[in-house]
Amino acid sequence: METVLIIEDDPAMLRGLKDNFEFHGYRVLTAEDGEEGLNTALNAKPDLILLDIMLPKINGYEVCRLVRREKLDMPIIMLTAKGEESDIILGLNLGADDYVTKPFSIKELLARAEALLRRTRKTEQEIYEFGDCRLDIPARRFTRKDEEIKLSPKEFRLLELFVKKPGRALTRDEILNLVWGYDSFVGSRSIDRFVTTLRNKIEPDPHNPTFIHTVREIGYKFEPPQDT
Repeated sequence: METVLIIEDDPAMLRGLKDNFEFHGYRVLTAEDGEEGLNTALNAKPDLILLDIMLPKINGYEVCRLVRREKLDMPIIMLTAKGEESDIILGLNLGADDYVTKPFSIKELLARAEALLRRTRKTEQEIYEFGDCRLDIPARRFTRKDEEIKLSPKEFRLLELFVKKPGRALTRDEILNLVWGYDSFVGSRSIDRFVTTLRNKIEPDPHNPTFIHTVREIGYKFEPPQDT
């Protein structure tokens, strides 16, 4: 049974979400303010977080930032009455995976939650194949057309991050945290150079990427072929 943490200060909304997710077989934890929600997220480490933005004590943006700072990578769906593009970009830049504007369809929210959890379940594997490439994480080995291609430790970690989060827009800050760590002095331009080098090693045409796509104003997204 997968655990969903719902952080929402509207009692009626909280109850409705809790009832619907429990009805669909999830274990549900709840919190009515950002401080309680953050503590629950850090201690319980749920499989998915539904996170309102306008919260007492600590707002949802800050909760998201602090969760990602602790290197917890469970999917986060932000729930908000705001629908401006700048708010969406801010949430994604802080590490959110999806964004739903109130009022929303509970069926759509459940479908989005299931899609994110399905991707997370796939990351439990240790060998990934995409196109003519194969990444063997336990063996620390990458091959293309059955020929081994040498990756530096950071290139390997970067590719591992991408394949474990397919379809997710990863911000440069998130990549920096998960590959280099928050204390690193590496900048966004260095990340871009590493991505370029990695593309040269894995892409059929590095100038027209098939796998690692640039997401404007955000970062990068890994998209494996649909038939793999």
